[in-house]
Amino acid sequence: MAGLRLIVGLGNPGPEHIRTRHNAGFWFVDALAEKFGGRFSVDAKLFGASCKVEIDGQVVWLLKPGTFMNLSGKSVMAALRFWKIDPAEALLAHDELDLPPGTARLKFDGGHGGQNGLRDTMRLLGHGGFHRLRVGIGHPGHKDRVTPWVLGRPDGTDETLILRAIDDAIDVMPLAVGGDFNEAMKRLHTPK
Repeated sequence: MAGLRLIVGLGNPGPEHIRTRHNAGFWFVDALAEKFGGRFSVDAKLFGASCKVEIDGQVVWLLKPGTFMNLSGKSVMAALRFWKIDPAEALLAHDELDLPPGTARLKFDGGHGGQNGLRDTMRLLGHGGFHRLRVGIGHPGHKDRVTPWVLGRPDGTDETLILRAIDDAIDVMPLAVGGDFNEAMKRLHTPK
């Protein structure tokens, strides 16, 4: 399988959303940029902010859509077209209610599971044939509490766990970028 050429963090723009659970995808690409020496700059043609990093000798573009979560597909599609990247060479990092904090999972294809950034991207692409990094944020216990939960900030314990999961995911990114998704998944999904 081809490696990764584009890694998108899903989130909402604006300072009021910076440390919210829903922005776990932004947390991930920000941490990747920091580790690999990238600096985001606003790119109007991509409807977001982007930067270029090198991971194990491979050039990878990082993207943070500047649209709100439910319109993420506009930015993702613009980046795929502009850099001539196949969706199968893209990874979308997003918050995942169905995983506890401290857990991150890689997956290829599948449904959107109610995640609006994935839903919009799949609507515009016409399929779900791209990689996902699901960053666990936990579930508040009742569907009526989901919106304030995802738009809220995690407590200190959960934030530490989410950041640890992001570090674990960053550790396997060189494998994913190189196309060795099976080994990346094995290492990320095996409890330490």
